Amino acid sequence: MTYLYTLSQINEAARWLLQQIGSKRVICFRGEMGAGKTTLIQAICRQWGVVGSFGSPTFPIIHVYGMEKGDEVVYHMDFYRLGGPEEAERAGVAEALHSGARCLVEWPDRVPEILPSEAVWVQIQVVDTDQRRLELLNK
Repeated sequence: MTYLYTLSQINEAARWLLQQIGSKRVICFRGEMGAGKTTLIQAICRQWGVVGSFGSPTFPIIHVYGMEKGDEVVYHMDFYRLGGPEEAERAGVAEALHSGARCLVEWPDRVPEILPSEAVWVQIQVVDTDQRRLELLNK
């Protein structure tokens, strides 16, 4: 399943993706540097009602976001700098992934062995300077 969108349609792309994945809690985003992984994740967070600011957690590895309603949290992780599963474990990644909370993961290919089997994988591909292709790799 694929969805073509432009940056001005990012909210619609986020809605489409969330409709496709249903109640899945871990979403893994693949795509080259600059493809728009963080931008799409920000749109998803807005759909979920995340409060505060958000950006790429490349250096801290994990950002924890609060929700408008309730005490639920969303984990946004960036595995780009991870050196392996041991480093991920020390950073608290496995605990977050298996907490039952919603988790959004950038660069999941860096340590795929720590991801739950029910994780949904999404590919973002640059079509041109303004257009992206979102592909749901599994469901």
